[in-house]
Amino acid sequence: MEIVAQRAFSPLYIWLDTAFLVVFALLLFFSRRRLTLLWALFGGVLYFAVDFGIFHLLTGSRSIEGGSMFWVLLWMSMSYGMTNFAWIWLCLRRDERLTEWTLLIFLWWIACPMLADTFGAGLGTITISRTTGAYHGWMALVLILSYLAVIVYNLCVARSAETRVRILRLFVIGVAVQFGWEFSLLVGGIRSAGIEDVAEKLRVLVVNSLVETNLGMPAMYLIFLWLTAAFNEDLRPARKPNRLTLKERLVLDNAAARSRRPAPAETKEDNL
Repeated sequence: MEIVAQRAFSPLYIWLDTAFLVVFALLLFFSRRRLTLLWALFGGVLYFAVDFGIFHLLTGSRSIEGGSMFWVLLWMSMSYGMTNFAWIWLCLRRDERLTEWTLLIFLWWIACPMLADTFGAGLGTITISRTTGAYHGWMALVLILSYLAVIVYNLCVARSAETRVRILRLFVIGVAVQFGWEFSLLVGGIRSAGIEDVAEKLRVLVVNSLVETNLGMPAMYLIFLWLTAAFNEDLRPARKPNRLTLKERLVLDNAAARSRRPAPAETKEDNL
C-alpha cells in the first residue's frame, strides 16, 4: 500500500519551530522534568537515525525541493521526535500538569504553520516527501509483534490485574500523539500539500496515526518502567537497596492508574 507523505512549508517555519524547541527544552529543565527532557532528546536523535539513515539513505524514499536534505531532516526529526517523545513520556507518567503540556505542544503545532505563512511570505517553499511502500510493511510487522508480545504476557504470564500491562492505554496514547501531529500538519496546510484528493489526505492521516508512533509503544513503556524504577524525574537515582524491580514498578504504575494520580518511583519504602 503506497502512501505519499508530503510537506510544504516556508523556511521561516524551521526558525520559528527551532526557537520553540529551545523554549520547550528550557521549560522541561527548569520544571525539573529532566528525565522527560533526556527522553525527548533521545527521540529526536532516534527519529533522525530512522528518517535520514533508513528512509533516505537505505530505501531512497525521501525527496526534497528547495532545501538541504540533511539539515531539513535534522530539524524535522528533532522537532517531532522531541515533542512526540516528551508528550508520550508525560502521558505515561500521568504528569500532574499534563493538560498544560498537551496544550502547549498541540497549540504550537496548529499555530506555527499559520505564523510562517503570514510572516514568511516571499521566502520560498521547501517541499519534502516520502513514499512508504518500501517500509510500511516492516512497520506493520513491528506493530503486530510488539503488541502480540504484550498480549501473550498478559494472557500467559501475568497472574493478577496488578501485573498486567494496560495495553489499551498504550494503544490510545500511541495513536493520539501521532494523530495530533498529523492532524495539525493537515490543518496547517503542511501535510499533503499539493495532493488534491481528499480521500488520499485522510488515508495518510489515518494510516500514519495507527502505525508510525504506535508501533513503538510497548517498547517505550518497558523503557519507561525500567528508567523510572532507577531514577526520579529530576534524575536523582533511587536509593539502594530499595530500588524497584521492573515487576514492582509495573504494579506501582497500575496502582497509580486506579487512584488516578502520578506514580513517581522512588523506593520500595516510599511507594509500596
